[in-house]
Amino acid sequence: MSETTEQRNSDEAAVTPETPETPVTAEAATETAARGPFGLVGGVIKTARPRQWVKNVLVFAAPFFAFSKSTDRTGLLLDAIVAFVAFSLVASSVYLINDAIDVEADRAHPTKRNRPIAAGIVPVPVAYGAAVVFFLAGLGVSFAASWQLAVVLAVYEAVQLGYCFGLKHQPVVDLAIVGSGFLMRSIAGGVAGGIALSQWFLLVTAFGSLFMVAGKRYAEIMLFERTGAKIRSSLKKYSASYLRFVWATSAAILIMSYCLWAFEIRQTEHNSVWALISMVPFVVAVLRYAVDVDGGIAGEPEEIALKDRILQVLGATWVITLFLAFYL
Repeated sequence: MSETTEQRNSDEAAVTPETPETPVTAEAATETAARGPFGLVGGVIKTARPRQWVKNVLVFAAPFFAFSKSTDRTGLLLDAIVAFVAFSLVASSVYLINDAIDVEADRAHPTKRNRPIAAGIVPVPVAYGAAVVFFLAGLGVSFAASWQLAVVLAVYEAVQLGYCFGLKHQPVVDLAIVGSGFLMRSIAGGVAGGIALSQWFLLVTAFGSLFMVAGKRYAEIMLFERTGAKIRSSLKKYSASYLRFVWATSAAILIMSYCLWAFEIRQTEHNSVWALISMVPFVVAVLRYAVDVDGGIAGEPEEIALKDRILQVLGATWVITLFLAFYL
């Protein structure tokens, strides 16, 4: 072969584009981010999942019930807002770490491969760095309310990191950890404002969380049975009937706990009948949500909450009846 031919072949090989199957490397991701700094920032924000912040409204639950008897209502409201902001930042740090750990698995997933880290928009080292920034920012903000809030956030971060680094593959444990995240949100609102939390409040929050988490897992396993889609390893040890048992049991305990709590509220709030009336929209809302769970479409609870108008009306009615119970 002539020298000219060899040179031409070498040049052609040098300019041959990579095939689509070539995995995205950290270097390639860094180059992509460097070409588009705004894309990098947008990718970090998207990975932080601001849409998921709707879950953090749970921090306002305890302040809502304590607001009528508070001697410093402005301070209580400000503390609740601080708790919301702090929890949102810390939760976002967990999402960044989770996606960074699961980057290879996400690239093999039909939809998760479009996540910024898996798509190479956000390099893994940048994701870890951003997670540290989000966590420290959230922890710093929490001290504006109380040091106890900072402790709750630190415990939340530790538990969720345990989930990210392996506990999410353990059946039952994964349900408990995800459910505890909702419980800690409610506790955060209480400690931020120095509120003594009712035992019934904690039970309602705990089993309401387990109900939603079990419903989410049930939706995932139903999707697997219908389409054969790839699922998380912990789900391989569950059956649809077991998850149905978990969410049905949780729903029953949730309703019972709330009804007992409503009777307690009536006794402490001037024998108000509105506390008892609040049981109606609450129970109907749980049963309404159970329809979505039973249909296997409760994989994203926040999406249901944002799109189901009937559920929103029931929720608003429940809040109004509780408001009347406390303030009328």
